[in-house]
Amino acid sequence: ERRVKASSPPLSRPGPSQSPRTSIAGSRGRVRAWVSIATTHLVHRAPVCRVKMASYHKPDEKTLQCLRDTANKLRIHSVKATCASNSGHPSSCCSAADIMSVLFFHTMKYKAADPRNAHNDRFILSKGHAAPILYGAWAEAGYIKEADLLNLRKIDSDLEGHPTPKLAFVDVATGSLGQGLGAACGMAYTGKHFDKASYRVYCMIGDGECAEGSVWEAMAFASFYKLDNLVAIFDVNRLGQSEPAPLQHDLEMYRKRCEAFGWNTYVVDGHNVEELCKALWQAQQVKGKPTAVVAKTYKGKGLKGIEDADNWHGKPIPKDKVEGLLADLKKAIETNKPLSPECPVEDAPNVNITSVAMPSPPGYKLGEKVSTRRAYGDALAKLGKASDRVVALDGDTKNSTFSETFKKAHPDRYIECFIAEQNMVSVAIGCATRDRTIAFASTFAAFFSRAYDQIRMGAISQTNVNLCGSHCGVSIGEDGPSQMALEDLAMFRAIPTCTVFYPSDAVSMEKAVEISANTKGICFIRSSRPDTAVLYSPDEKFEVGQAKVVRKSDHDTVTVIGAGVTLHEALAAADLLAKEGKHIRVIDPFTIKPLDAETILSNAKATGGRIITVEDHYKEGGLGEAVCSAVAEEPDILVQMLAVTQVPRSGKPTELLDLYGISAKCIVAAVRSTFAN
Repeated sequence: ERRVKASSPPLSRPGPSQSPRTSIAGSRGRVRAWVSIATTHLVHRAPVCRVKMASYHKPDEKTLQCLRDTANKLRIHSVKATCASNSGHPSSCCSAADIMSVLFFHTMKYKAADPRNAHNDRFILSKGHAAPILYGAWAEAGYIKEADLLNLRKIDSDLEGHPTPKLAFVDVATGSLGQGLGAACGMAYTGKHFDKASYRVYCMIGDGECAEGSVWEAMAFASFYKLDNLVAIFDVNRLGQSEPAPLQHDLEMYRKRCEAFGWNTYVVDGHNVEELCKALWQAQQVKGKPTAVVAKTYKGKGLKGIEDADNWHGKPIPKDKVEGLLADLKKAIETNKPLSPECPVEDAPNVNITSVAMPSPPGYKLGEKVSTRRAYGDALAKLGKASDRVVALDGDTKNSTFSETFKKAHPDRYIECFIAEQNMVSVAIGCATRDRTIAFASTFAAFFSRAYDQIRMGAISQTNVNLCGSHCGVSIGEDGPSQMALEDLAMFRAIPTCTVFYPSDAVSMEKAVEISANTKGICFIRSSRPDTAVLYSPDEKFEVGQAKVVRKSDHDTVTVIGAGVTLHEALAAADLLAKEGKHIRVIDPFTIKPLDAETILSNAKATGGRIITVEDHYKEGGLGEAVCSAVAEEPDILVQMLAVTQVPRSGKPTELLDLYGISAKCIVAAVRSTFAN
């Protein structure tokens, strides 16, 4: 070995006669590094990264040939499976075959018989449409029967069109492009900072999905947190779905972009298994930076007449071509020697995140004024004392959501994701994979709308992530409509696996946080900005789907259902009406989904079948429509909905509640109207 002080000019773009490897040969990067003479041809431009390279030992020729042969077997599996299903993306699989072969049978360390083992290296196929080659890799590893690959996309098969965690070797669902790297960041962050384990995380990204901004949010995150246990492999096969990808084969531009985002970057021939072995080995030596491997590939590689040709995306091979193409691939296979992955280092800690309970009851006093957003931060910090697996994420709103309370108490378990909500949700989902953490992510509830696709995919991923949205409704006041969440209940109610909490005081908020930590699926907690009175004693019991009747008499003639700020408005309205000799029943639903239909129906029937819902939310998809759904099949039930019905404006909270018809005064007017009718 010799020490090299790099000072050569920037790497030039490969010319027509240059392969990526030869273009790399002229560069030394801009860093001082320990570099083996045998590996000085590889690019390493890392302004803050110091690399001590052990000597690279080239795999013997038999191993390299086995990797080439395995790549062609993966191509064969992909072609056969997509032909059997008469649908799928064989050309996208073929470009990635050599990369998958090297990753699964040379680089990654895992137990093939136990894909979800905590010690295993992780792999995310962000370009999820290439699912058949992922299934083929696990068939070659011995986990899937080869014959089962022909059941691709069938109704009774878990080998779906895009990967889902119905399969033990899939941690997160992919297919909505641009999201895999964010989840990989969460997994890598967990491995480095929470598990402090040796496992590494690999993510394959298609060149087309690099147009998604979420990819670059994740790139910035990984660089900022120096996730040197993360490798992103860019499968640059040039062609998108309907036309070439924007950069096509401009590998130099990919390199510049990755390096500009702070990644250690290698450019390789994605069909040269030796170069792939070397680059992935070098990535393991790098400290202080994530690594990007930019691999030049060809869509449909190995398929004569299809390779690098447009208009083959998402199309199985025609029946009149398939036998000849399969014969060509089989001819290229020189050995049937199986390759086995190396076993992982078993240093990930044993983790138990079940039955996590608050260490003490809520400490609030009846009547004390506390905002539920503040109570969220207090509750999360408290829960963090009960389990060192509780982690919190935020998008630079921690002093508004009060997740900063958790950060102050447990700074090593707080992840600042900055103003990148899509990536924050993906990172949280990644943190929660394999039940390694209990993840809570918070921001203004309005800003979760930006990450709705990530949330939607989280349901498909069977994630148990918890999301808290603050600053809901017009009650936030002067900040105006851009900050007001008025669609969030509709959003989260539409997610099949989501439980929607809407706590109305500090005690119920603390209970909501505790219950969320122990609830399967996505949990959404809606918190409010105004200070409101504590309604419940510390020993009050709360359950999912169980409402509370907070005001009741034998003379009630209307049931009013409110949540959050509007529950307090309903109670104020009850006091005003009582002075007139009119009595109303007031219900706190606690969870909007599932809704306690039984309690609502029984109380509605006791009050003449009359219900008034009042909510700091748009009418569409909110509390009122949830109640209407619950009573739709019941005769003689009338529901009147008070909700925000137009885009609001800035103003004082009390003014806005009046202006948009959801204040105590408006509830009183609605009740009087009911009595008049």
